Amino acid sequence: MIALSPNLQVRLATPLQIGSLAVKSRVLQSPLSGVTDLVFRRLVRRYAPESMMYTEMVNATGLHYVKELPIIMEVDPNERPISIQLFDCRPDFLAEAAVMAVKEGADTVDINMGCPVNKITKNGGGSSLLRQPEVAEEIVRSVVNAVDVPVTVKTRIGWTDKEITILDFAKRMEDAGAQMITVHGRTRAQGYNGSARWEWIARVKEVLSIPVIANGDIFSVEAAVRCLEQTGADGVMCSRGTLGYPFLVGEIDYFLKTGQELPPPTPVERLQCAREHLQALWEYKGDRGVRQARKHMTWYAKGFTGAAELRGLLSVIETVDQGLEVIDQAIVQLVDYEAKSEEIKSSLQIA
Repeated sequence: MIALSPNLQVRLATPLQIGSLAVKSRVLQSPLSGVTDLVFRRLVRRYAPESMMYTEMVNATGLHYVKELPIIMEVDPNERPISIQLFDCRPDFLAEAAVMAVKEGADTVDINMGCPVNKITKNGGGSSLLRQPEVAEEIVRSVVNAVDVPVTVKTRIGWTDKEITILDFAKRMEDAGAQMITVHGRTRAQGYNGSARWEWIARVKEVLSIPVIANGDIFSVEAAVRCLEQTGADGVMCSRGTLGYPFLVGEIDYFLKTGQELPPPTPVERLQCAREHLQALWEYKGDRGVRQARKHMTWYAKGFTGAAELRGLLSVIETVDQGLEVIDQAIVQLVDYEAKSEEIKSSLQIA
């Protein structure tokens, strides 16, 4: 059974204070490229209405040259609190982009200094900034001077095992004006392999006075509580654990506030959520939304009888109607299977 220590209960009793912004949840939804669009955030927020959400990361250089803002910057005026995440290596472009983000409704501006993907790092963005701390400092100062909302940073513990520089880097970000830092407990070289090293997050917390958010391997309520206990962090950020499971942020938030666990959604409830997700993506983005939905649908189809076959069917859907039909058939099969299982259990009890 999971339990909150008295010390953790005291730490979590007050809102998360990010500069001038008070957030009533200590659980945040990570920005995820190709995932955390308006549709996905609405699903997560249904179960975690007070949690901070993040857009997909936005290229500041791209914003500098476009006439229309990209759809990934679109936020619902009612979805608060919301942060728009930016990436680049040019302080002036990032400052300019931050002003646009605030005009779009961002409550905070987050700067990505942790993405490990080659196409981002080779151009000086993401985790490559760990190797350019002076540039990173200049970026934060420029953005802080450009906007009147809190500026935050998301990063990793270092470039490689031999270059774990997070303690100095995080202090530089705080000194430059960042008002919260999220630390993914892996190096850039690790990507998403191996285990997140929460001990480094604990060390970051020891040297900073701004809030520190722990990220990496938060796949359950139990993991979130363990991480908070071990690191002393001010909150946790959920990433891959929410893929096909938009319930996770809300489950953790509910437990941290009440000390009670919510019952997990049944396979049928998860597929009903998948159905809603698919329909909403199609309504929002048309046929492109259906293509994007394929990966989401396969993430939902896990952990129940017939899931493997269902993943195969959902990975190749061409139209929204085809996808809905596949999901509806799977729901009917699951309901029948559960009904038969209950009949068997009842007959065994009678016998």
